[in-house]
Amino acid sequence: MRLHALVADEESARRAAAGGATIVQLRLKGAPTAEVVALGKALDGLDAELIVNDDVDAALELGVGVHLGQSDPGIEQAREAGIPFGVSVTTRREGAVAEFAGATYIGAGPIWRTPSKPDAAEPIGIDGLRDVCLSVSIPVIAIGGIDASNAAECIRAGAAGVAVIRGLAEIESLRAVVDEAL
Repeated sequence: MRLHALVADEESARRAAAGGATIVQLRLKGAPTAEVVALGKALDGLDAELIVNDDVDAALELGVGVHLGQSDPGIEQAREAGIPFGVSVTTRREGAVAEFAGATYIGAGPIWRTPSKPDAAEPIGIDGLRDVCLSVSIPVIAIGGIDASNAAECIRAGAAGVAVIRGLAEIESLRAVVDEAL
């Protein structure tokens, strides 16, 4: 769970895995399930765990996990199918609810402002991350504005890892920082 890389294409996924991402999350906003499945199949044998964003049907077809936002449908479907799933949260209450619902991990954030998701909620900061981490017993992955200069702060606050979109450009140094902090 150390380093999640959120990607939208095969080249980025392979670069992330080669650079040390432990999880590659396919994030193809608005793409049809068939497109997500095709990309997932193209990544067969990737040297990282693969999960998909928002699309439980694609996750089921690929036999991988799924990450869901607070308003995304699919938690019950994922739980009933027995596939691992994570849920995005911004508060300790949302974290506790997600864990109770069967989430295998939590994506907490945004920690800081991020240009990658302009419609993101207000940043929760390190204190908000710490609160979420203290409220659950499952791994928490910090996301939002994270790079090699601040990833260790997230780990020190209790996160089991970090997730990046823009940070893909510095994936090797991010992995080193996370490994050292853990």
